[in-house]
Amino acid sequence: MINSSGEWGNGAPTVGKTCLLVDDDDDDKEIFCMALSETDPSMRCVVASYAVEALQILEDTAFIPDYIFLDLNMPLMSGKECLQEIRKLPHLNKTPVIIYSTSASPKDIQETRELGASYFITKPSRISVLAQKLAGVLSES
Repeated sequence: MINSSGEWGNGAPTVGKTCLLVDDDDDDKEIFCMALSETDPSMRCVVASYAVEALQILEDTAFIPDYIFLDLNMPLMSGKECLQEIRKLPHLNKTPVIIYSTSASPKDIQETRELGASYFITKPSRISVLAQKLAGVLSES
């Protein structure tokens, strides 16, 4: 469950890596966090519902996530625009940004690569498939 401070977990302290998930869909956030928990139970997942909110979190140089997962289709600011802004932040230049989207468009994949995305995951319909994809990405980075 996502708690009031925007983190996934059961309230127990976690040790390990941290990711930031930026997605405006509550169901997708829940599914992602469940799959991530299956993949790496020690990873802390901080969530933001909008790109603007994520950028506010990321501008604080005290918070440097190990991974950023970013949806493309969000209101107010798109994932592509957010990716461009993330790549302007020097303290995040080595942080992998993984696009996590319903899109499977080759154009979106190419454009996000050119903007600095490290990986592109199309949202699968099953948690087990997402957990496998996450395991692959986490093991490569």
